[in-house]
Amino acid sequence: MRKIFLLLICLSAIEGFSQRTKITADRLFDGQQMHTNWGVIVEGNEIVEVGPIDGLGASDAVMDFPGGTIMPGMIEGHSHVLLYPYNEMGWNDQVLKESRSLRAIRGAKMATRNLHAGFTTIRDLGSEGAGYADVAIKQSIEKGIIDGPRMLVAGRAIVATGSYGPKGFHPDFDVPLGAEPADGQNLVTVTRDQIGKGADFIKVYADYRWGPNKQSMPTFSVEELKLIVQTAASSGRDVVAHASTKEGMRRATLAGVKTIEHGSDADAEVLKLMKEQNVALCPTLAATHATTQYFDGWNGENPEPEKILNKRRMMKEAIKSGVTIVAGGDVGVFPHGENVRELQLMVDYGMNETEVLKSVTSINAEVFGLERLGKVEKGFLADLIVVEGDPSQAIDALFQIALVMKDGKRYK
Repeated sequence: MRKIFLLLICLSAIEGFSQRTKITADRLFDGQQMHTNWGVIVEGNEIVEVGPIDGLGASDAVMDFPGGTIMPGMIEGHSHVLLYPYNEMGWNDQVLKESRSLRAIRGAKMATRNLHAGFTTIRDLGSEGAGYADVAIKQSIEKGIIDGPRMLVAGRAIVATGSYGPKGFHPDFDVPLGAEPADGQNLVTVTRDQIGKGADFIKVYADYRWGPNKQSMPTFSVEELKLIVQTAASSGRDVVAHASTKEGMRRATLAGVKTIEHGSDADAEVLKLMKEQNVALCPTLAATHATTQYFDGWNGENPEPEKILNKRRMMKEAIKSGVTIVAGGDVGVFPHGENVRELQLMVDYGMNETEVLKSVTSINAEVFGLERLGKVEKGFLADLIVVEGDPSQAIDALFQIALVMKDGKRYK
């Protein structure tokens, strides 16, 4: 009988169903600051105690990680589970040559990789030609069919007619597009339709590479963007904007979007406006880093090309401005499971490690409206990870994941 009792305790700890599981390590980052010799007790799917290890109550099971750091499950701010690196297959070919079924199956696997990398929640910013396959992947996780992170999904995303790709085909031939075109009053209908089909938020392309020389130029007017924002807001949803140009960012900010994605050409003026309007920046440094290597022949070493230098300049201005910076790398452009690349670059480009840890946990949770997530705090959901080492001293430690727990269940 004693052996059975011990076995039940072990099995319940593995599956996350122990009545009370104590997790201890050398350090605990609570989403705001680092503590030494703190631990946490999980009961069911909830954090019930946090504090110095000596002061924690009794538990049914203990998981101890000497040398490790407990912290909230990380939150990926910009992902595309339905994409994979463009040096393996170009974006056009992924959209045009691979079936939605194939992309959905691969996307489910990519979602699992995000979870195992310590990202217990991801914000997925568009299916890129795969319809609402992102909604299906989210549902398959919620139903327990596959293991994966919590997902916030955008569905098809919205683009201005004539702006998006794939391009370069006979003008009389309508090719499948990577997002849904809409204009003027039709933006209201399209926004409502995407919400009805499962979008948790709306993504809009406020600019795109449709200028005379294929340079990025604004797409929608402020009035059009406001239509999208107002329609989404009436359902309790936010709008996020792809915008790399200063004018695209300005228009999106004035329209009331929640976040600006990329922001490559941001300067002090538009960042000041964003801060005043409480619009956050998701810089996606890792995507620029990857595409510069794929398409411009850069080997990742000095001298850095203009695109990288421009991102460094933008990040310096963003940090100086005090605008809220959320962590999201545009993972999918680079390999899923290597999400921490973005956090490495955030440090390399001027943020300190603790601020980056806050961005990828509590700040992302606040900006994305994720209640009871992003902090190790009593009453919060038991989304926890343990990393080997101290990421507040060396951000690379986030690649060494020793434990992943989502909603009180252990996945790694």
